[in-house]
Amino acid sequence: MKKVLITHASQIVTPIGRSGRGGKGMNDLTVIEDGCILIQDGKIIKVCKSGEMDENLARDAEVIDAKGKIVLPGLIDAHTHLVFAGTREDEFSMRMANESYISIMEKGGGIQRSIDATRLASEKELYSLAKQRLYKMAKMGVTTVEAKSGYGGTLEDEIKQCRVAKKLNESGPLSVVSTLMAAHTIVREYKNEPEKYVKLIIEEIIPRIAKEKLAEFCDVFLEKSAFNYSQAERILTAAKASGFELKIHADEITNGKGAHLAAKLNAISAEHLLFSDTEGLEEMRKHHVTAVLLPLTAFSLREPYAKAREMIDKGLVVALATDFNPGSCYSYSMPLLMAIACLSMKMSIEEVITALTLNAAAAINRAHKIGSIEAGKDADIAIFDCPNYAHLVYHMGINQVHTVLKKGEVIVRNGENV
Repeated sequence: MKKVLITHASQIVTPIGRSGRGGKGMNDLTVIEDGCILIQDGKIIKVCKSGEMDENLARDAEVIDAKGKIVLPGLIDAHTHLVFAGTREDEFSMRMANESYISIMEKGGGIQRSIDATRLASEKELYSLAKQRLYKMAKMGVTTVEAKSGYGGTLEDEIKQCRVAKKLNESGPLSVVSTLMAAHTIVREYKNEPEKYVKLIIEEIIPRIAKEKLAEFCDVFLEKSAFNYSQAERILTAAKASGFELKIHADEITNGKGAHLAAKLNAISAEHLLFSDTEGLEEMRKHHVTAVLLPLTAFSLREPYAKAREMIDKGLVVALATDFNPGSCYSYSMPLLMAIACLSMKMSIEEVITALTLNAAAAINRAHKIGSIEAGKDADIAIFDCPNYAHLVYHMGINQVHTVLKKGEVIVRNGENV
């Protein structure tokens, strides 16, 4: 029976609840000065002021002194493309020279290049690359990562990516939530016969991934040069029938009515949403679809940011994530994400914290077990070396993570992986 006691935190800062918080509720944080957290067997047992902790209850606990530091729930990166091989820095340079993302895709670049590289990589190589990334993400205060496939395009290669994600979740250091995204792009072999690829996804890939329990969610890129509305709806409907929860890459580059489809199918989340219309956002709110916004991608593509302020003011549950991938966003920087969300998307720091914790947990169906510091939840915790939570953005772009615990086990100490 292992006990850990985090004590004398300058602030414990957390949203409260077991579901996502929308609208004004995103500003409601519980802040405990000189706070204390007792953990037992990976679960949070008690949260209070340091002077109120029962000494008998905390006897024999390993003590972590958080004096002068703040404590948050472990951050959750609810949208990444973690498992891939190869990089595309030349395309980044092309975009800096004002060539569009769509133009690069139409010339055979973009996602297809990452598919080619990932197909050539072995499962062992993909595992090693992704594992290294997870250790670096942990040092940013992240304790849970969603990982999409989609750099395969064949049954075998989609299985390979999903199997890697499953093994990463089993081996740590972070929890990895697997999403099947075979519908990422119309792969080269089917460029002139996209319906054949849709059929492959529906009739072979989805059933096989479901049978082997290699993914929990299914996602589709509904966009020009990817999948149209009808194709996306058919793929997601088939996935739902096979037991998957649904996500949608929606309205990233054009308004393809992805927000509308997410609401229609009762998706768990719709992601990107840069060009969603007001009616689609309202439908999402009514159907409790979490809006996952990805400001680092808009920043990298030099596109307008998603309308975070409008969404929150409408009462939507808004989460934030990095969209880490080799093309449109080669970054998993939480400090940069926080700064952009506050300074360019007009979110408050309180809203940003909620968006990266409880609401991000809601986007992956885990708000009942992670995303806040409350008794009964997993002890996924990030300790930052700053005096109060305003410093998370005030000291902009700087990683201030000191200690990270995953289910009560220290995985980062003094800013370094254990």
